[in-house]
Amino acid sequence: MYDYLVVGLGLAGISFCEVLEKEGKSFKVVSDASQQASQVAGGLYNPVILKRFTLAWKAREQMELAQPFYAQLEQKLGVQLDFKVPVLRRFASIEEQNLWFEAADKPGLDYFLSTTIIPNQNNALDAPHGFGVVNYTGRIDTGTLVQAYTAYLDQKGALKRESFDFSALKIEEAKVSYKTMEAKQIIFACGYGLQDNPFFNYLPLNGTKGELLTIKAPAYKEDRVIKSSVFTIPLGGDLYRVGATYKWKDKTNEPTEASKNELLDKLTTFLKCDFEVMDHVAGIRPTVVDRRPLVGQHPKHKKLYVLNGFGSRGVLIAPYASPQLYQAIEHQKQIDPEMDIQRFTKKYYPD
Repeated sequence: MYDYLVVGLGLAGISFCEVLEKEGKSFKVVSDASQQASQVAGGLYNPVILKRFTLAWKAREQMELAQPFYAQLEQKLGVQLDFKVPVLRRFASIEEQNLWFEAADKPGLDYFLSTTIIPNQNNALDAPHGFGVVNYTGRIDTGTLVQAYTAYLDQKGALKRESFDFSALKIEEAKVSYKTMEAKQIIFACGYGLQDNPFFNYLPLNGTKGELLTIKAPAYKEDRVIKSSVFTIPLGGDLYRVGATYKWKDKTNEPTEASKNELLDKLTTFLKCDFEVMDHVAGIRPTVVDRRPLVGQHPKHKKLYVLNGFGSRGVLIAPYASPQLYQAIEHQKQIDPEMDIQRFTKKYYPD
């Protein structure tokens, strides 16, 4: 008898497993690695929505939890995950500079937005109006994290590699059974795979396809994240991640030529050096109609829980949402109402 079964091993599943280990709970993870959003994500932790110069939801609280969380994982797994790198917003006009200064005066944003305009000194960039700097930003190498954590659970014997078979799940009053395993409760942290979950597929998880390129640009020589119509993230070795697209109709993990061309068209509006496309990947972000996570207990089956809907900000939301779900289960603490799935029960859950 385990304390928990966890289904899925992306950012949500990993962060919840970390809470369980900290609390001394026994668990088993079931995952088939079919959801690629965490592995292919850009991995930026950036508290500001740079398209509109607004603060992301709960950004300050999430930032304070995320940095020690990933530092602890680095020590535990013996890999580097957190790369401190500034994010520079390229200004397209003087008007955008003025909007930046207005935003930097607002409570909350004033902590993150620098009021010093950085002039462009990179000949490979077209940026005549310079840049604004977002403070306290960085990149989590999510691909390395998933790979290293999978190996860690394998070594512990805590991972079962298979697609979850819902016909093998039995729900009883005091426990759940899955094949030969029993647990006190089960957590579904399976990203866009929630669509195939007969217990939680009533929730309004839309899914947004994102595609990213990796380019090699020896003449770029940029060690900062540059955000314009797309972002470029330095990876080392003259490699840069370029992204991302947002598509709402296509729900496949297959990269498309149309999105590749869209990214290249936007990139070449400001990158003025030669480059070569080295890789092209895609994944489905688990996005929700109200842009808030999906966390909480099933309305009818009290041993079933969901941890999902992190969208494009999973690296920040995961360490914030997972402890709240654990505290709700073990100590009946309230989940942040903005992410509690109770907000959808009346409208979407069938009687």
